[in-house]
Amino acid sequence: MRNHEVTQERELLDESGNLAEPGWSRRLLQRYDRQRIRAPKWRIKEWDYYLVMGRGFAGAFTVSDDGYIGLQSVSLLVLDETPWEHTETVLNAFPMGRLRLPPDSGKGDTAYQDKRLQLRFSPGGGKRRISCRFERFYRDKPFACEIELTQPETESMVIATPWDKARHFYYNQKINCMRASGYMEYDGTRYVFDPETDFGTLDWGRGVWTYDNTWYWGSGSGQIGQDVFGFNIGCGFGNTKAASENVLFYNGRVHKLDDVTFHIPQDSYMKPWKFTSSDGRFEMDFAPVLDRAAKIDLGLLVSDQHQVFGRMSGRAVLDGGEEIAVKDMMCFAEKVHNRY
Repeated sequence: MRNHEVTQERELLDESGNLAEPGWSRRLLQRYDRQRIRAPKWRIKEWDYYLVMGRGFAGAFTVSDDGYIGLQSVSLLVLDETPWEHTETVLNAFPMGRLRLPPDSGKGDTAYQDKRLQLRFSPGGGKRRISCRFERFYRDKPFACEIELTQPETESMVIATPWDKARHFYYNQKINCMRASGYMEYDGTRYVFDPETDFGTLDWGRGVWTYDNTWYWGSGSGQIGQDVFGFNIGCGFGNTKAASENVLFYNGRVHKLDDVTFHIPQDSYMKPWKFTSSDGRFEMDFAPVLDRAAKIDLGLLVSDQHQVFGRMSGRAVLDGGEEIAVKDMMCFAEKVHNRY
């Protein structure tokens, strides 16, 4: 059944390590239990990723345990008249569960610490807190942040999709439209988030992935008049026969979309993109501002990423038929190819 909505709490995996009920839901109804996975530890992938966007700047923070490699990263992005970004990454060999990432996005801290990087995500009390200190972040200067995201009782996007291989699955939650306060600091400049205008997004993922895959993902959060609007679009995350992850967020409610196609220029990620949808409910033009490109090639391990930040304009249609006009909404869209 296309776009099957999961509505009852249950275990995510059956006794064979396969998804018990592929589909999408509005919160984490299916319980993730690492002990139920029937795959080698080095194939399990777990991560927490936060993106926090201000007016003309953004920060991105990742704690991940990808089995035979861990990838902990922080990005500072400036999106004004002279855009620039720097991403600093710490790689760890064979963490295989030692980071003890929580099985629920709303309970328990996610943390990484070594002599150079201290990074912690702490949910609770309707808030999410991001604390970071990164020594020698860029040009031998440190980066620091203390950010608070307000998370009221809102719906989210949750998807449980299988890969076309036994005991391989993808379980993911996207929480958009969390109002941001706090600051980031680098090289004598303090970037202050204003909860009236600035928002954060959580990408929480757990699963067992196949070796070679390409995905597309786009996300945005903002305010249109007095209304809070956001979107999550994407494909390439396993077999989406049961459901896609394409949704709109509007004043705390999720509105489900069907398929969305990314039209990316073949010769340059910095040329204008288009987005079209099979149900006609997400039709957008995208004007790139900055390509956060990163490539790692270690032979068997390859990651080629283009996370492009820019301005989205067009129309989105809610479940009830109401049309939302979007104009120059700062967001991102990406294409990523991984062999890992």
